[in-house]
Amino acid sequence: MEDKKVTVGGQAVVEGVMMRGPKAIATAVRKQDGSIVYKKIALTEKSNRWLKVPFVRGVIALYDAMVVGTKELIFASNQAGLEEEKLTDKQVGFTVMTSVLLGIAVFMWLPSAVGGFFFPGKANILKANIVEAIIKLVLFLGYIYGISFLKDIQRVFEYHGAEHKSIMNYEMEKELTPKNAKECTRFHPRCGTSFLLLVMFISILVFSTVDLFFKVPTGHFTMLIYKLITRILFVPFVAGLSYEIQRWTSYHLDNIFAKIIAVPGMWLQKITTSEPDESQLEVAIVALNVALGNEVTNATEVFE
Repeated sequence: MEDKKVTVGGQAVVEGVMMRGPKAIATAVRKQDGSIVYKKIALTEKSNRWLKVPFVRGVIALYDAMVVGTKELIFASNQAGLEEEKLTDKQVGFTVMTSVLLGIAVFMWLPSAVGGFFFPGKANILKANIVEAIIKLVLFLGYIYGISFLKDIQRVFEYHGAEHKSIMNYEMEKELTPKNAKECTRFHPRCGTSFLLLVMFISILVFSTVDLFFKVPTGHFTMLIYKLITRILFVPFVAGLSYEIQRWTSYHLDNIFAKIIAVPGMWLQKITTSEPDESQLEVAIVALNVALGNEVTNATEVFE
């Protein structure tokens, strides 16, 4: 059954992995001296309760990917020794806010604005949304492919593979060890990258429908404002719907329709994940154990 086992999600960071489980959000990092440290954010029954609410949990997943993920990425960079000075809370907050706004502007608002600029008016909605869809996909896939050549990102992709393998190890109900995780596949149907790709596709359908029901302004300036407002307002709905679709497909891969939906994201993981070594799997398992509330003896907790 779908809810038989606790659902665990994760995200790769610099020299480490972030995991969200029933007990905590945990980030484990391999330091330059070879030791493993971890930070955990304890979760309460109240916060976990929202993860059981359909559509709401999708918004939480997007929040984790964009906001919590950025914070933990900065934490990991500091612990891995890639930052000369630790960032202050204000600097972290500014970085997170900038990242979120930039993501919305580049991957949602800009493609929509360009489509509306070249094909204004209700009569051209279909053409405008086709252009919007093409630009979104080109920007997103181009970004993923482009960064895959960076040496530091290649390391992150290895930890992304370690994250998937350790979660698969857990879901197969085998002892959590680097050796067992090594034998698991690095492709996972609930991957965060696959989720973002699905968000792109679903946003195209949702925003096209929105533009059909609302009067799209013909003036360039008012059109830009309209696009900005509607895209931001419907982001939670898009995230919630995308999450529920991905969750359903991940448990029904024997269904032809579910498989068709899941396949593009699984293909994308051939770029965004790489085979990890056992030392990277060890880090991922530390994060997973902490997120599950298990005791760890091979890592040290740090506090911020």
